[in-house]
Amino acid sequence: MNNQVISEKNNITKKDFRKTFWRSFTLLNSFNYERMEALGYMFSIMPELKKIYKDDPEGLKQAYHRHMEAFNMTIAPAPFVMGISVAMEEQAKEDPNMDRSSINAVKVALMGPLSGIGDTFFWGIFRIIACSIGVSFAKQGNILAPLIMLILFNIPTFLTRWYGLKIGYAQGSKILSDLQESGKMQLFTYCAGIVGVMAIGCMIASQINITSPLHFSIAGQKVVIQTYLNQIMPKLLPLLTTLGIFWAIKKQIKVTKIITFIVVIGFILGVFGIIGG
Repeated sequence: MNNQVISEKNNITKKDFRKTFWRSFTLLNSFNYERMEALGYMFSIMPELKKIYKDDPEGLKQAYHRHMEAFNMTIAPAPFVMGISVAMEEQAKEDPNMDRSSINAVKVALMGPLSGIGDTFFWGIFRIIACSIGVSFAKQGNILAPLIMLILFNIPTFLTRWYGLKIGYAQGSKILSDLQESGKMQLFTYCAGIVGVMAIGCMIASQINITSPLHFSIAGQKVVIQTYLNQIMPKLLPLLTTLGIFWAIKKQIKVTKIITFIVVIGFILGVFGIIGG
């Protein structure tokens, strides 16, 4: 049913969860350096808060203030925390002795580990894989390349948002405490990091095409530099170029300067036949 009741005591329905799901896309719309994503977070769970505190205007006002405290997290897993917040707000309404500060304490505790997982998967894996596939189609002249990239990236993002919200409301706090106590959270994050680095390596090898056509003769034998570079390590020049750019970024050199340097040096080395593509 489109209006299936999820919480009978507060008449929270699936429709309310759909509102929160779509509102969660506004998390970054009002980002600021004082409260970060707080306004978007509070706006996202507002439909549930209004029903929980429908007969308690002062309690609703306090809930709004609670969720206006600073919050910052990778966007995709944020609805998982929203689900937990809604469940805790229901508990707070039912139990006058509950420490309300624990609601924000849980949010703060989840920001670090879930952002680590979210950054690794969504920015370090899904984005790179989606972009590499999209670029592959674009290089073939396929006009659907941008659409393919967006679809590949947003499918896991949408699924994580929707099911994260539902799971967070139903059993999120229990799942997270189990992962933390068993030590699986660190293992999960570590393995995800390995997969992310592998994806970056694959993208370097497949998308950055730098070779050296430089050659010379020794005793009548033609020596091609690229042949020896391939024997040392295939795709060595793309790797060295990427590491050089990464080093420059770490040194906080402006991106415009890096791009200008790449264009100038690439042009000079290309004119003299030292590198090619």
